[in-house]
Amino acid sequence: MRTVTIGLLVAGLAGVAACTPNYSPNTYGAGSVQQANKVEPGVVVGFRQVAISASGTVGAVTGGAAGGVLGSQSGSFGVNAALGAVGGTAIGSLIGTAVEHVTGDTTGWEYIVRKANDELVSVTQREEKPIPLGQKVLVITGSQARIVADYSTPVEPAPAKAVEKPKAEEKPVVKEETAPPAPAAPLPSPAASAVPDPFAPVPLPVEAPPAVPPAP
Repeated sequence: MRTVTIGLLVAGLAGVAACTPNYSPNTYGAGSVQQANKVEPGVVVGFRQVAISASGTVGAVTGGAAGGVLGSQSGSFGVNAALGAVGGTAIGSLIGTAVEHVTGDTTGWEYIVRKANDELVSVTQREEKPIPLGQKVLVITGSQARIVADYSTPVEPAPAKAVEKPKAEEKPVVKEETAPPAPAAPLPSPAASAVPDPFAPVPLPVEAPPAVPPAP
């Protein structure tokens, strides 16, 4: 029976080691799936390495339960069994807490992100390399907050529709009255405009008859 109980304690502590939390931004717990979370864009403006310590609660409970069962086997009845259970519980809790800290304690990165509205937000998570300064990220809030590199696609704005200008009222065309044209000058007669023939005979002058004296 004692062998079975020891195996129970070892199995419980092994379960603690296997159930250590995952602080990666790429891992979601079952309770975080299918949850609508708020997403805000931002830029990493600072980071530092920090230590992440396991709470030890899971290890204490698991180790205490297994240790209590083991301790209760120290005596069959009476006070010995009760004291053995108490001692086993305490020892199991200490061992479980130590195992959880050994397997769960790690290091991570605390990031300072400046959001679009100039508000600063801090998120701590674990990854191999820190996100570089100036990197555009998405701050995803919820039961498990995280920041990831911005992988969203910018949406192009729809082209603005051309505004049709109202047509101007057409004004009636007024024809200007013009004065009647002046009468054309009369053309010169052909006789006046004819050029004299240089070979035409020149008329001789006619002499007047001599005057006859009056009769006496």
